Amino acid sequence: MSKVPIQFMRTARFRAGCLACGITGLTMCASAQFDTDSYGSSLDTFGGDPGSYKFIRIPSDTGDWTRHFRIGAMVGLNISASFTEKGPFNISGNKAANGIYDDGYVKPDQSGDAQNTSNWGYNNASQYNPAGNNGDGTISMHSATSYDTTGSEKENAAPFPGFEMAYGDNLWYWKHARVGWELGFGLLPISVKNSSPLNATVNQTAYTFDANGIVVPTAPYRGGPSGQGPIIGTTPTTTSQTLENQTVTGTRTLDVMLYTIRLGPSFYWDLSEDFGMSLGAGPAIGIASETLHYNEMISTPDGIARNHGSIGATDVVYGGYVNGTLMYHVLDNADIYLGAEYMPLGNASVSGGGRQAELKLGGQVYVSLGVNWPF
Repeated sequence: MSKVPIQFMRTARFRAGCLACGITGLTMCASAQFDTDSYGSSLDTFGGDPGSYKFIRIPSDTGDWTRHFRIGAMVGLNISASFTEKGPFNISGNKAANGIYDDGYVKPDQSGDAQNTSNWGYNNASQYNPAGNNGDGTISMHSATSYDTTGSEKENAAPFPGFEMAYGDNLWYWKHARVGWELGFGLLPISVKNSSPLNATVNQTAYTFDANGIVVPTAPYRGGPSGQGPIIGTTPTTTSQTLENQTVTGTRTLDVMLYTIRLGPSFYWDLSEDFGMSLGAGPAIGIASETLHYNEMISTPDGIARNHGSIGATDVVYGGYVNGTLMYHVLDNADIYLGAEYMPLGNASVSGGGRQAELKLGGQVYVSLGVNWPF
């Protein structure tokens, strides 16, 4: 039998890998291995034994390259999130205590008169209620104070770009394969947004101001702090009411920085002089640093109240991975690799004050491309 050329043996040394082709890749890889005659009497040099199922320890002084390091870009696929709200919720937007309402404002002016002001404005003609033909009347301002809603929505996210790197070593020969281990790290920024409207019951307070003795300008009107112009009283009477079937719009955004760490056995084959392939599987852990942002608008017939804020949390999730990587040997000590990895993890969630967002990682898939260095 002819011996395998030395140059071939150099280019056939270990080219690491990480990402999965799964069972299909394993079948392709096994069927594409060189047969026994291809190695011939060079099997002693290569180290494997295709006629035996024993694991042969790779000598520490072997000339074979057993370790590898790789780095590359990756894309995360098949990731989704769910958003749940269950009220009641206070509203953080318009501040009636500061004289700002959903449909106008009443603030102190420069005159120093604490009982009256020219610094007021209103949006809608319906807010003015004339008391008689002499122009006496009232101006009503409204402020939504809280709302109650229940809703849950799921959002499928677009692909997310990220980064990965891995380090590994081979410890045994097994038939034509090298068997070892690989440690991998991934970094994936994720942002999922939901903008579904919600039906809500809104609690509202009406503030009624005295507008006696003035001609009320046509709405919309915006007065200033000069102390000149139509003057209204600054001390309102208040009434509360509940409005059914109102609408909450806006956005809820889940921003996550996902760190993944995996460690498990790896199997490597040289498919030809130019191509190699590896498979791996094992446990994985994810650390999710999450922030739920909400920026909502509560619409009523009298105006719009805004509600915004954020909730943060860090969650640790567990799972596993299976991956496959195809290497193209462009240089004696460098490969270009293309990989795929399936890494199902538990769901990561952030919640507070009746809100919850859950990042669903049970079916995530990574596709990666980069450079691998054997040494």
